[in-house]
Amino acid sequence: MTDPYDPALDGAKMAFDGRMSYGDYLHLDAILSAQRPLSQAHDEMLFIVQHQTSELWMRLGLHELGRARELIAAGDLPPAFKLLARVSRIFEQLNSAWDVLRTMTPSDYTSFREALGHSSGFQSHQYRMIEFTLGNRNPAMIRPHAHRAADAEALKAEMARPSLYDVVLTHAVDSGMTLPKSVFSRDRTKPHAEQPAIRAMWEQVYRAPETHWSLYELAEKLVDLEDYFRRWRFNHVTTVERIIGVKRGTGGTGGVSYLKRMLEVELFPDLWRVRTDL
Repeated sequence: MTDPYDPALDGAKMAFDGRMSYGDYLHLDAILSAQRPLSQAHDEMLFIVQHQTSELWMRLGLHELGRARELIAAGDLPPAFKLLARVSRIFEQLNSAWDVLRTMTPSDYTSFREALGHSSGFQSHQYRMIEFTLGNRNPAMIRPHAHRAADAEALKAEMARPSLYDVVLTHAVDSGMTLPKSVFSRDRTKPHAEQPAIRAMWEQVYRAPETHWSLYELAEKLVDLEDYFRRWRFNHVTTVERIIGVKRGTGGTGGVSYLKRMLEVELFPDLWRVRTDL
């Protein structure tokens, strides 16, 4: 019988007095002590972990979207492409989380639902910030965050900025495409609406991708991102309907009916409509 393997013999550090360890770097004490169920129900831990990890992925998504917007504004597209592709994969990861939550049955959920009070994913500040960054803006959606002044102010500040798509359109003009000035004087507090001039501009790009390759690739990165975002919304709806049916949500929304309405939202409508013209 051979002796047990000792990683120290291969140079692995085994003592960390006065040295930064893995747990120190990641602040795991804080992260792993943040799961505090309010009931005795076994499945409440699953519910908490799923939502906390989703918030961590959304934090990364916002980090990447913010940098991608800066890069596009500067005309530096290759690294922006990488970041937009990463955001799509982040939403793929968020999608997978619903698969785990769907192992919870209606009976499991009702065993702790009352402990949630009026808390709801509808109140996620980071999710709202992602929507605002991508252009789906509605001042009414700031109200649920009024009790946290910093969050409300951050959403107001984002609403005053050009969205990711606004920056893309500005880059298109800087690249030689033509758009009317009215495109850039829109009310930034409202969602993007399809505009014939923008749709026509994208038609030019898609009809001659070899001439407009950077814009063509940028457009497809945006479509990819929205594709994954839509899948996340759809899986959200089906998960909620599977667990609570059509009951009203804990946050007071219509639950499934509210989520189904969100499925109709298009972030980049011109990029979807232009496909009909090709």
